[in-house]
Amino acid sequence: MIDVAALRELAEAAARAGGELIRAGLAEDPDARAVESTKSTPTDIVTAMDEAVEKLLRERLSAARPEDGLLGEEAGFTPGRSGLSWVLDPIDGTVNYRYGIDAYAVSVAVVEGDPTVDGAWTPVAGCVHNPATGDTWTAGRGLGARLEPGDGSSTRDLKLGPPPELDQALVATGFGYAANRRAGQARVLTGVLPRVRDIRRIGSASLDLCAVATGTVDAYYERGVNAWDIAAATVVLSEAGGAIRGLRGAPAGGAMVVGAASPLVERLCDILGQLDADSDPS
Repeated sequence: MIDVAALRELAEAAARAGGELIRAGLAEDPDARAVESTKSTPTDIVTAMDEAVEKLLRERLSAARPEDGLLGEEAGFTPGRSGLSWVLDPIDGTVNYRYGIDAYAVSVAVVEGDPTVDGAWTPVAGCVHNPATGDTWTAGRGLGARLEPGDGSSTRDLKLGPPPELDQALVATGFGYAANRRAGQARVLTGVLPRVRDIRRIGSASLDLCAVATGTVDAYYERGVNAWDIAAATVVLSEAGGAIRGLRGAPAGGAMVVGAASPLVERLCDILGQLDADSDPS
């Protein structure tokens, strides 16, 4: 038996600890936002804080749950023996963090299955914590989703109502780092934009999905995300009554993630499928 409530509490404690490390680092070191290295392209950056937060998360979670696996954006996958794995993004929205834009998050989730394969894992519990604002989303399978605002106002349960029609929907999206992928995403955007209310580009997949769960935006889509970008926010949105899909019956993952309440999620998937949004230019 899985104690979902205990796992949710551990995810929240770890995410908040990561947020504390980020805030302390910014307070103590004016160079805490400096770029340490790059990954897929020169614009795909890693800061020393990304690495420090992931190290902290791995240490805390390994101490509490030594049989579980760990998948982190910076240090890769360490398989476990329990059937559960923790999926970690130490700073989702590193470019925002680098530039001092207050839209980035520590994302901590625990999933069943193989988190390295799209469609082979299901989220159990998770937390998305924005260190800059203090906003904290938590959810556990069967336990609902909630938001604790960072401004001190009351924690509230999240439950989505019926979504708007597609032409009235405010839709969030994001863009990749490689020029070829961005060219394809720009083409898709020109096909989506005339059919919706408007587009928002926030710069953090986890915050985008939590915004859907909160009702700040109506839908979200993006190509090229990873499990650590979406695992915690997936359980938040699902428990709030939303859905997360890929295109043409595929699972949500690197090819495409679409999140919204039904029937908006299906309608947006249809449009994105017509636009071949899950493929890059040849």
